[in-house]
This record gives sequence, structure tokens and C-alpha cells, in this order.
Amino acid sequence: MSEALEPALPGWLDDLTTAVLEEACRRELKLATAESCTGGLLASLLTDVPGCSHAFERGFVTYTEEAKQELLGVPAQVLETDGAVSEACARAMADGAIAHSRADIAVAVTGFADESTEPDKPGGLVHFAAARRGGPTLHRKEEFGPRGRAAVRLECLRVGLELVREQMSRSGEPSS
Repeated sequence: MSEALEPALPGWLDDLTTAVLEEACRRELKLATAESCTGGLLASLLTDVPGCSHAFERGFVTYTEEAKQELLGVPAQVLETDGAVSEACARAMADGAIAHSRADIAVAVTGFADESTEPDKPGGLVHFAAARRGGPTLHRKEEFGPRGRAAVRLECLRVGLELVREQMSRSGEPSS
């Protein structure tokens, strides 16, 4: 059970976090995060379960485009062509987190937690990616809608953890 975040978290999220961390520990996998719209919440969650937090290797909070480029190596061309809230950026963030860490699996989150100023990218649009060292990078796009910043961020935590879990279940598969 999480400690610092426990009063604020729904029980289902605490259960999912514990299950993901216990599986990572069992498989001796290290995890990393690359976060934008969640601002480090996923990293905080993954370090808050006693006895399992050693599965977390590091986190990158890359809220600006410059941070995405400098810390994760997201190509300027991706940001110029596709934007920071895109599949290409999420994949580059996850791949960059793998390249700049000792993690086996890295999850990336980039999106709009509330209203967007881009007409073709509505508020609540979030792109996720989960990279596995030596394996494929998974992507998921979610449109949570204008539910409010807190609600969207909670959903981001759920989806991010689900993608980590999916990558863990694929960890024995050959690279594609």
C-alpha cells in the first residue's frame, strides 16, 4: 500500500500500483518514467509502495519541449512536425528514457490534462508509450475529454501502469 499518496488515491489505483511493482520485483525488472502532463505523479506513485520501490530506477519530468530534447533526446523534427502531444513524441520519450537509464521498461506520458489551444488536439488528449529494452515500444492514445485536470491525471496513472504491465507480460517475447 502506498504511504504518502494513500489518502488521495482511489483503492483501485493503489492495488494496480502494488501489483505492477510486485511483478517488476518478481521478474527483477527496473522501471523508469518520462512524464509531461503528469508532472512526476507516476514516478511518485512507483516509489511510494514499501518493499517494492527498489524496482523504480529513475524518472524524467520533461514538461517543456526543451526538456524533452535535452533529457530524453526527442528529435526537434518530431516536435516541429508532430508536436509534443503526439504518438511520435510519446514513443521518442519512452525510447529516450530507456536510452538514458538502466531501466528495462520505461513508460511515457504526454498530453493535455485540461484545455488545449490546438484545435485538432482537444483537452484530455493524452499519448502514452511503453518501451522495453531490446523490444518493441507500445503506444496508446486516450481522449479523456474535459473532465478536469485531476481526473485526467488519475486516468493517466491508470493507463501508464497498464502499459507497464503489458510490457512486463511481453518481456519474454522476441524483439520485433
